[in-house]
Amino acid sequence: MLLLAVLAGCTDAPVAAPRSEAPPPASVTPDPSTPPPSTPSPSKPAPSKSAPRTPRPTGPVTMSIPAIGVQGLRVVYYTGTADDRPGTVIQDRGVAASPRGRAGGVGAGEIGNFIITGHRVSHGRPLERVPELKNGAHVLITVGGTVYDYVVNDTMTISFRKPAEKAQQNAAVPGRPGVRPTQAMLTISTCATPEDNAAGNYWRDALGNPEHRINKIARLTATRPA
Repeated sequence: MLLLAVLAGCTDAPVAAPRSEAPPPASVTPDPSTPPPSTPSPSKPAPSKSAPRTPRPTGPVTMSIPAIGVQGLRVVYYTGTADDRPGTVIQDRGVAASPRGRAGGVGAGEIGNFIITGHRVSHGRPLERVPELKNGAHVLITVGGTVYDYVVNDTMTISFRKPAEKAQQNAAVPGRPGVRPTQAMLTISTCATPEDNAAGNYWRDALGNPEHRINKIARLTATRPA
């Protein structure tokens, strides 16, 4: 019987405490000289503090590459993709072109792929020596009063006859289509005409571009006033 009594106390059901009859509270007559308690006013939310946005630099865009003697080359933004017809028209003026929009890249200093294209063997040959660039070379992009200092860290050669390789050039992360960018990068693209000709490859697209493009990839390392 003692064992049964102990086991009966292991139930999960709450045990009701015995009820005690408390006497009703005595009535209190309020003192007329005592002011009524004040009702607290609802607390107001603290004003949110947001960091001021840094305005995007505006004005002419130029590119300098000290290692190969490029100084103050103008870069013209346009809506399109690398080496399309509008971009070729810009390059034919002897300056560099930079595609923007869904099929292009971003602007200087922005997260993603900042693409710059230019001629190597014609129209002033502004990017003639780009294939000579070695890892560690600096590319200075000036916009308004700001200089964006990119450093070359890779080389990528692609074929215009292979859509998958063109996609690598235009990807937000160069060489990795579909990957979300986390840093500001730069692709400088120019033709591989001398190399293709030397290999006996004289293929050209409707705009006169050879099959292969040489791309120098760089990462943004510093930003400073011009």
